[in-house]
Amino acid sequence: MDLSDTESTVTVLAGLAIVVGIAGVIVPILPGLLLCWAGVLAWAMFGGGGWGKWVVLAVATLLAIAGTLVKYLWPGRQLKRAGVPNTTLLAGGVLGIAGFFLIPLVGLVAGFVLGVWLAERARLGEGQAWPSTKHALKAVGLSMLIELFAALGIAGAWLIGLAAA
Repeated sequence: MDLSDTESTVTVLAGLAIVVGIAGVIVPILPGLLLCWAGVLAWAMFGGGGWGKWVVLAVATLLAIAGTLVKYLWPGRQLKRAGVPNTTLLAGGVLGIAGFFLIPLVGLVAGFVLGVWLAERARLGEGQAWPSTKHALKAVGLSMLIELFAALGIAGAWLIGLAAA
């Protein structure tokens, strides 16, 4: 592969964006799904080649939209059934963001858990705070899993398009 060739350079950079996007889903520091999709977009726009790249971009766009919608709707419905209010999730999000800056890498998760637990403790009392916190953690885990599957689907579609091009 000759990196002085524009098409090869764009392909390598698109692949790097997809890999970093997948890592961003696993370690929620970067907008993972968006980076995966942007990698395919750049590859389709600047990589040269035929119409197949636009088909891959369309598939990646559908996967990104579906993954984003499902990652919010499905876990949110489970939280509603468990009786965890949005204000609890907001408290978890605020402390998660604060934790992100205070404790690198693990602060986001630790802050989220602490925020949910504190909000539920204030709302329900100490005895019922932990079960609600577990429901919130399961929902976040499900959300991350859905996003990971969408990102891997985008990567797979890109690899198939790359092989076919």
